Amino acid sequence: MRIGTALAALTLPLLSGGCIAKTAWDVATLPVKATGQVVDWTTTSQEEADRNYGRKMRKKEAAEGRRLREENRRRKREEREDD
Repeated sequence: MRIGTALAALTLPLLSGGCIAKTAWDVATLPVKATGQVVDWTTTSQEEADRNYGRKMRKKEAAEGRRLREENRRRKREEREDD
């Protein structure tokens, strides 16, 4: 039984050598990936800025349109009441 356990313990690193190397690589590159992700979270790309500006302008135009429609309705009501 001890021979089987010893044999398994000795062959395990040979069979999983690629996994260990990949894990070591992942651990070594983790700080770089984490830093890149933080930078992505804290900065705004030009595309995001354009998208946000467009959204802001559409909301502003929609609010202006609602205000104008309400003002026109109010004016029409006042004109009818004056007649």
